[in-house]
This record gives sequence, C-alpha cells and structure tokens, in this order.
Amino acid sequence: MICTCIQYKTYEEILSILDDPWVELAEIRLDRCKLTENQIEDLFSNTDTPLIATCRIAEAGAGMSERLLSLAVRSGARFADLELDADAAFSKRFRNLCHECGTELIRSYHDHSGTPDLSYLKQIEARCYRYGADIAKVVTTASGPDDVSRILSLYSKDAASSVAAGKLVAFAMGAEGRDSRIACLKAGAPFSYAALSAEDATAPGQIDYVTMHREVYGNFLGFFRNELQMPASKSFAQRAIIAAALADGRSHLRGYSPCEDSESAIAAARSLGATVRLDGNTLTIDGTGAAHTSLESLHVGESGLLARLMIPLLAIINDGDTVLTGEKTLSHRPLKGVSDIMASFGVVVRENTVPLRIQGSLIPGVAEISGKDGSQLISGLLGALPLCDKPSTLIVTEPKSIPYMFITCDVVKRFGIKISSEMEGDAPMIEDQDWSACTGITFKIRGNQHYHATDFDIEADWSSAANFLVAGAVFGKAEVSGLDTSSLQADLAIADILVQAGAVVSEMDGLVCVSRAPLEAFEADLNNSPDIFPTVALLAAFCVGESVISGVARLHGKESDRAAAILEMLSGLGVSARIEGDDLIVAGESLVSRIMNHRMLRGGRFATHGDHRMAMALRIAAIGADRPVEIDDPSCVAKSFPGFFEMFDGGMHSADY
Repeated sequence: MICTCIQYKTYEEILSILDDPWVELAEIRLDRCKLTENQIEDLFSNTDTPLIATCRIAEAGAGMSERLLSLAVRSGARFADLELDADAAFSKRFRNLCHECGTELIRSYHDHSGTPDLSYLKQIEARCYRYGADIAKVVTTASGPDDVSRILSLYSKDAASSVAAGKLVAFAMGAEGRDSRIACLKAGAPFSYAALSAEDATAPGQIDYVTMHREVYGNFLGFFRNELQMPASKSFAQRAIIAAALADGRSHLRGYSPCEDSESAIAAARSLGATVRLDGNTLTIDGTGAAHTSLESLHVGESGLLARLMIPLLAIINDGDTVLTGEKTLSHRPLKGVSDIMASFGVVVRENTVPLRIQGSLIPGVAEISGKDGSQLISGLLGALPLCDKPSTLIVTEPKSIPYMFITCDVVKRFGIKISSEMEGDAPMIEDQDWSACTGITFKIRGNQHYHATDFDIEADWSSAANFLVAGAVFGKAEVSGLDTSSLQADLAIADILVQAGAVVSEMDGLVCVSRAPLEAFEADLNNSPDIFPTVALLAAFCVGESVISGVARLHGKESDRAAAILEMLSGLGVSARIEGDDLIVAGESLVSRIMNHRMLRGGRFATHGDHRMAMALRIAAIGADRPVEIDDPSCVAKSFPGFFEMFDGGMHSADY
C-alpha cells in the first residue's frame, strides 16, 4: 500500500485529504500538524482510512511525543511509529500500550547521512523486532546505486521470515533512492511512503502520491461503493414466512426482498393454505392457524433449509404420507441424518435425497440427537414440536451451525412460541456470539402451543454483505447499510475475520464500512458459517502468509461439494492451497505485490457447480485477475441474491486522476 504523509495541515484540511479514495493509508505527523487533543482523538477514532501516528522526538520532545502518540493509540490508530533510539522506559510503556489497544507498533531507524554496511543494517532490523516492533522500518540515504542495492538486500531470499510476513519497510532517501520507495513494495514491504504533493515532501526523494499510485497500480480497477442496501436474510425470511403461514391471523413481514429460496417458502406457505401478497417490500400473510391439511406432495425448490423445516412440520399437520420434492442441486444433495433423527420422533423417512416420502406422525418426547450434520432439521423440529399435544426435550450433541438454531428460536418467539434452552460445556453467552466452547444444547419445548400473527422486520443478510465487505477490504472500500451488528446471523463472523486480517472495519449511523489496510494471514473457524467459506478463502489469497480456515467438513453437503469447489477455484486462480484434516490452508500475497510482480490471479473459465456462493466469490476474484473471469452459470445467484451482479458491477472504476 501507499502511505500518504501529512504534515503542516489543519484538522479540517486533514479530513478533506482523507476523503480522497486514493489516500488508502496516511501518516499523520503529530509533531508538525497543530492539532488539539480533541481533534487528535476524533481523527483517529472516526476516520475510515487507516492511519499511522508519528511524532518525532527531535521535534516535539520525548514527553510531548509520548503524550500525543499515546492519545492517538488510545483513540484507535492502526499503526504508531516510535523511533528506535527512544529511551527504554518510554519504549516499554508505549509497547505495552500498543499491545493493549491493538495498534501495530512500527520501530523506525533513519540515517540521513548515508547507508551503512549490510551487516549493520541487519543488526538494526533485528533491534527493531527485539524492541517490540510489529513492523521494522529501516530508512537510509543513498548517494548511488550501490546504497540502493544494499538497503534492498534486506529483502533477499535468505532474509528473515519477517520479510515473507510483510513486516519490513526498508528503502533509501534522496534522489538516488527514489525508485527504492517503489521497489520495496515489489520486494514485500506492507507499505511505502509518498508525499501529499511535491511541495509537501517529508523527506528527500519522496514521490507525490498521485505519481506513485500511477507507477504502482497503473490502470488497476478498484472497488469503491457507498451505502449498498443488502437484501433480506433468507434464513430469517424463510423461517418467518412458514411461521406466519401457521399463525392464526394476519402477519406483516417487512423488509422482504425476493430470491428463489424465499419464493419457494412462499409457495410452500400457499400450499399449506395461507394467502400471501407482496406490497412493496412487505409480505402480508393470512395464516391457517396450523390447520390440518392433506397434501400428497410439497415442492421446496432448491432450498435445503426449507426441506428440513417442512419435514417435521408435515409430519404433524398433514393427514397421511407426503412426498417432498425439490429441484436442481437439491436433487443430489444428501440430507444427512434425516432418517435417524426423524425416527427418534416416530416418523419414517427412508430416502436421504429428494424426492422423499414422509410417513407417520410426529410423536413428542425426549430425544438425544447429533447436530454434527448441521442445524436445519433441528430448526424444523423446533418449529414443529410446539404444535404437539405434549412437551418435548431435544438434546443436541456435537452441535454445528449453532446460531441458526437460535435464529429459529428468536423467530418463533416473535410468533408466540416459547422454547427454553441450556448450553453445555464452558457455555458461551448468546450475546457474545462465541459458540466455540459449546458441546451440547438442551431445548425444552412445551406442547399445545399456537402460532400467533405478528408484524416482523426481516434482517438484512450478512452472508450477502460478506462479498462486498471482502471486496472493499482487498481492493478499496465498501459501505453497506441495513445490517444489524448485534444479529444472531452466523455470518456476522466476517466482521471479526476482516479485523483479524487487518482491514479497517467501522460502524456508524447504521452503515458498516470496510477499508483497505495491509492484510496479513489469519485463522478462522467457519464451522458455524459455511456460507461465507468461499469468500473468506478468497480473502486469504490477498493476506500475506498462510491463513488457516477451519470447517471443511461442513462444506461437503452444500449446493456443491463446496470444499472441492473452493480448492478447484483457488487452483485455477493460481493460489496455493491445501486441505489438512478440517482445515483449508491458503498461501496469500498482498495486492500490491501481486500487481508489481505480475502475479495477479489467473483469469479464465470457472465452474460454479450450481453453487451461488461460488459464483459470488468468483466475481470478487475477477477484480484481481490478469484477464476476465468467465463464470459458467451466473444465474445460480438467483437462489439467494438475484441482483448480485448488478449491484456488484456498479462499483467498479479505475484509477482516474
């Protein structure tokens, strides 16, 4: 990335500079910008552009430097630069503060007289890390090409692992060192420095940021979008549509946006006898009061969730056997565990793919079932068992996709159904969205309950938003609206993953904004979030180092064998990746390094395998590809987000100065 150095500017002038979308990273020289403490606090806490806080001791004094740098760090500075020769007590206090606040510490060395020998340069770099650096900055002055070669040799193949991890910024000042400011990016530096203009250079030989952008990025297309309205979460919509169909009265579901899976839920509701109409973005549903029906068959489209919601429900409200039918990828996706789980409640389902026959009536009682194959059938039971004449206890072992069970509980609660739950293990709080320690869940369900009509606001979809947020984090900036940051949706995890990878994530006035920053390898457990796996895998391709993404086993029964499809996609794009046990390991490289070393993703024709999530991930990949990415079945996105390509492609523009 290119860091634009800002000095001798007022608070208002700095804000104006940071509004420029091509100022992707900025250094604020606190020793040279006359800012009040309130302005510093506001600047570092409210901007979407990642900032480096710098305050040179020689110009401000040690006491003022520590005071201003510490204020910036506490206010949210992404990086803080402390000179290597700062005294030990100051260094220790500041290192601890940066660690506490999550700010990456740059320890910097500057030689304004020349370039020492390589042995000394290596010692300087080592001292930076020894004294707490997350990033070492070694800057010398070049009087000729030999000095430039020497400083850049810190990036040699036999250099320390910190180079490979993108943790070294090394270049030379002066007219002779000009090109080293760009060459260091090609060699693996996480960022280099540019002047705001030729007159605003903070050091000799500094290039202005417009010129540097052209030399680094050329005509590369970025991704910059504001206030994108996300579609409705089909996880919430489908559950609410079926609940409203079972209710006694008229419900209004606000915030609805159509997609194939949700339209299949509407068709199922009508098959049950409900009347449904759409006015704008509001569904009005007159329910049946869970009246018994006689359906010989019910079609669920391509929706695996809808199939599993309806299996237990049909076993209690339908008189006689029912054949459940589906289409497209659902016809060959195994419905793992359905036969065994339904047998626990007296229902016979012999087939493990649609079409399947449901025989027998749902019998309430106590059952222990495995959740290792997912949460969808459990959600179906949570929706159907309250209609039985006696109470039931559902003991779920090995739970996966835990948040979706609680989404079901949340939705049916809005329609008057009460379900209590207890989590086992080092039980997490639902509000904390930390499900990793949960080893089991017990649901207690009272019988003879009734669904009651209500008005319901359908949440916007975090899994759809993940595509735009990742595109913004890698290629520019994205701002999405309508999302609930306290949602139970499992795919809210994308926000934490982006923060861990180093992107700037903020939420203000109902908008979630993600901006580019130096990205590094991360670890993520997606056992509860399989829908964002393709997008997160693509994010990893642009994060320096090896990222580890867990939850591969959860991918095999999706619209495609998603694990195999992701490996196929990454391999075709030229990204090194492998599966070890339940982990996908992806070797990543920064966007700038890919551009400058001519290692952009490989374009070509790619198969989606009918999987809408794969199609969306491939569209993101196309931004960073060396030639067009052709998607074999773009229409498959209609399953969850019919307008995806129109919304996504509306955000592309070039580096036009």
